[in-house]
Amino acid sequence: MAKAKTSLTAVKRRAEELDTIAAVLPIERRDELAELLTDHDVETLRHLVNQGMGDNTLRALTSDLAYLEAWGLAATKKSLPWPAPEALLLKFVAHHLWDPEKRAADPEHGMPGDVDENLRSQGFLKSAGPHAPATVRRRLANWSTLTRWRGFDGAFASPSVKSAIRLAVRAVPRTRGRKSAKAVTGDVLARLLATCATDSLRDLRDRAMLMVAFASGGRRRSEIAGLRREQLTVEPPIPVEGGSPLPSLAIHLGRTKTTSGDEDDVVYLTGRPVDALNAWMVAAKIDSGSVFRAIGRWGTLSRRAIDPQSVNAIIKQRVELAGLERGEFSAHGLRSGYLTEAANGGIPLPEAMEQSRHRSVQQASSYYNNSTRRSGRAARLLR
Repeated sequence: MAKAKTSLTAVKRRAEELDTIAAVLPIERRDELAELLTDHDVETLRHLVNQGMGDNTLRALTSDLAYLEAWGLAATKKSLPWPAPEALLLKFVAHHLWDPEKRAADPEHGMPGDVDENLRSQGFLKSAGPHAPATVRRRLANWSTLTRWRGFDGAFASPSVKSAIRLAVRAVPRTRGRKSAKAVTGDVLARLLATCATDSLRDLRDRAMLMVAFASGGRRRSEIAGLRREQLTVEPPIPVEGGSPLPSLAIHLGRTKTTSGDEDDVVYLTGRPVDALNAWMVAAKIDSGSVFRAIGRWGTLSRRAIDPQSVNAIIKQRVELAGLERGEFSAHGLRSGYLTEAANGGIPLPEAMEQSRHRSVQQASSYYNNSTRRSGRAARLLR
């Protein structure tokens, strides 16, 4: 495995510095990152935290920076140079966007075998085949952002880099798939909730997690895993004509990619999800700190938050218990399912986006379009 020689003292120091960042930006694999990232990398991340960048954006930057450093070490046996020369950017494109058919005839085409093996051994590569063009573009964009934050100009906008990406994408056409093959719509959610029927801690937690994630607009798994009791505030009950008022909670998401500065993104929970969340927090005696926590094999509640991967694993486990196909649903299915259900319920797109906090109308509207096109008049000209 190609790694730069780093003193244990430097690694320990960076690990401690990453801990200070983790107060704002939860970082997984801290010890591995401390060995992989350079002092300048950690300082850049600390600077971005102090500049008030949204937590989700910082997670994406950190994840991509770790991948870029790992790839750079594997491909060049050296840490990334800043700014990166144009040749290195072209090498990155060539290693990640390639034609599987051409590679079958020419093993040298695409990412070299030793680089591929190195990245897989560290857990940076999992699926086979070339990267999705959107992933390559995102990593190059974050690479460019980090370059600018370091005070350098990069070659990211050079004609040769743009041309290389365009030609590579054209040579390897891909059909973009959903992050979750199927949306967790209301009927699917009901089946998942039916598997959480007891008063055990695990069932109470999973029921609250599913309902909160869906009803709060389809929150991302990182937001659910990172949710803290201090982010919740009790709101006045919602009056219901001819019925009892509904309990209401506000979830303060803090800084996100749709806010800036000291702005605070807020979404609301009303009714059953509030009851489910309160039932879990009372049973687990959670009055501060992480809301959704790990539960041990013997039912022991951890003081630490679950990680985002566990959110996905829990959802897949509930999918399996409900008799559904495990591979067809994921945590993102709650997000797409919320918008799909909103479309089916006739809720206006702007109102649904206020809760989901989508920034892109185009992205959010795709769920509405998919929901209505199949049964719409345009699809029924010949009946």
